[in-house]
Amino acid sequence: MAVLPMKRVFIAALRKDRKPLLETLQRLGVVEIKNEDLAELTGGEDDGVFKKLDTTSARSTFEKNATLATQALEVLDASAPPEKEGLLATFAGRKQIDEARYKELVGKRENIMDMVYKLNSLYKQKVEAESEIPKLENEAEQLKPWLSFDVSLDFKGTMNTTAFIGTFPDKYDLESLYVAFGEKAPDAEAVDISIVSANDEQTCVFVICHNKDAKATEEGLRALGFARPPLPGVVPKEELERIKKARAECEGRISSVTSETAKYAPRRDELKFIIDYFTMRADKYEVISGLCQSKRTFILTGYVATKDTDLLNREIGSKFDCVLEFSDPAPEEDSPTVLENVGYAKPVEDVVANYALPGKGEMDPTFLASLFYYCLFGLMLGDAGYGILITLGTAIILAKNKKTIEPGTKRMMQLFLGCGISTTFWGFMFGSFFGDAVGTIAKTFFGSSVAFNPIWFNPVDNPIKMLGFSFIIGQIQLYVGLGALGYTLLKDKKIKEFIYDVLFWYMFTFSLICLLIGSDMVQSMFGLSFTVPSWYNPVNEWMAIISGVGITLTGGRESRNWFKRILKGLFSLYGISNWLSDLLSYSRLLALGLATSIIGSVFNQMGSMFGASVGGAIAFIVIFLIGHALNIFINALGAYVHTNRLEYVEFFGKFYNGGGREMKPFTENTKYYRVV
Repeated sequence: MAVLPMKRVFIAALRKDRKPLLETLQRLGVVEIKNEDLAELTGGEDDGVFKKLDTTSARSTFEKNATLATQALEVLDASAPPEKEGLLATFAGRKQIDEARYKELVGKRENIMDMVYKLNSLYKQKVEAESEIPKLENEAEQLKPWLSFDVSLDFKGTMNTTAFIGTFPDKYDLESLYVAFGEKAPDAEAVDISIVSANDEQTCVFVICHNKDAKATEEGLRALGFARPPLPGVVPKEELERIKKARAECEGRISSVTSETAKYAPRRDELKFIIDYFTMRADKYEVISGLCQSKRTFILTGYVATKDTDLLNREIGSKFDCVLEFSDPAPEEDSPTVLENVGYAKPVEDVVANYALPGKGEMDPTFLASLFYYCLFGLMLGDAGYGILITLGTAIILAKNKKTIEPGTKRMMQLFLGCGISTTFWGFMFGSFFGDAVGTIAKTFFGSSVAFNPIWFNPVDNPIKMLGFSFIIGQIQLYVGLGALGYTLLKDKKIKEFIYDVLFWYMFTFSLICLLIGSDMVQSMFGLSFTVPSWYNPVNEWMAIISGVGITLTGGRESRNWFKRILKGLFSLYGISNWLSDLLSYSRLLALGLATSIIGSVFNQMGSMFGASVGGAIAFIVIFLIGHALNIFINALGAYVHTNRLEYVEFFGKFYNGGGREMKPFTENTKYYRVV
């Protein structure tokens, strides 16, 4: 339950050690490197000793190589798909390689890049062949209407005749074509028209006439929309055979390229490595561009958690000829925030980070948030069957991938493991196991009255009791949030602010709650039966009055004008409506818990409608599996969203502002491998 203290780190080392030193820092992944201002280092003057290098060209080369390798991997995966991995493998994280294997692959990088170029070249050949096929298919489609025509499509006629080969945009039969042509070319006499083919879109014709009628014939044909064929100079049947051969060649080329590409499948891991390698080198050169360097030395500054200073001394200070110093960041420095929690609070760090990391001097709310997170999630889902599934699923994932799972994925699985345990607990307390599956199955298929009875009570049968319990949970969390604000004020020695902003509100809200509990309406609603003593109401009334007056007088204390101060104080007192609104938000614990149980029971009832026959049992199983799969997905998602909402809005709103900056260490931002 802490924000780790940070140190500013200063490293001055020999330039000849730059590469191994940066690689060591990158593998350690504990230092956020800060680009040092050259003017700050030299006191505002350019002394000509230190300068910064422009690594844009080198970085672009590494990024280009990584992109080419990624493309090559995609090419290989398309031709030789990798073996499908099980669901658990998706949580396995990056593969681990030792330093010896790393150096071996680095030594082969030129050979691996040759493979990259070859794969991309093969892909280019394949694409060219694949793009040729649609062109050939289009040409073959254009030739179809002419396949019965065994003369070249650019035939112009004989010594005494002129030939016209082409199409009309309309459909004609021979008689209608002669009539239409006669209207457009009345002077043409010796003309013979043959229809090669006709469909709804066009009519293909062969027209031959005497040379003396050529001009009149051409004008008549144009008037009817005559057009030359798209593939002149070919004999249709011969051209179609050529197209078929060309397509077969393209398909053979594609098959050959695919086979040749697939031969590189055993070297798939080398491609993955080279992608990561050049990604790391690009990151390293980005860091180099920010370093202050002289002819023989370089200077590096950044931030490191105090707990990791010993690690840097051991891995950097004792292994390189360098100056390694640590200092406290100045108050105005924008140093990063790192959280450190243990046990069941650790997974909730990501929940806090998704809202905002603590600002300077602010407490880490992770532990307090974790006290309620699992409980709230379990109350909203509230089914033992669903909880067992979530618990077993996350436990198996964590156990199977214990050594390789990524830290972020591990925290997420641990979070849902805790949520699953909580859901199971509340499911037993409320008597929900896949809804009312136990009772429905026993009654439908065995004629028994066995049921899964609650240890405490069933919210479906007693929703008012569940609503009251939800409000109690909400009030406790709101009080913890207010207490966290009080702790912060006392830590900063702001005693007056603690009295005004915390103590008065504790008194005011507590007295109002006591008055409500003692009222006949609330006792009747929640089935309370205790007798209120004579002093009970007067004491709470006076407590409410005193604290209310205190809030009114101090709520606007920043104003010097008494009239404005009182108005602002009254507005602060009106904040009780916000408190009530926050408290009512916890009714979602009832709403979502009932939704999960009732929807599950509805699916059970639907499955039982088919009776106790074999077919009925099959129908019940199908409906049970589909229905409860949908129910657990939808309501688990709802529980996650609304739990975060209660934490972020109602709880954090009482004491937490955030504003911290996430630490971005110089590390191996790789996709496939992690060097150990």
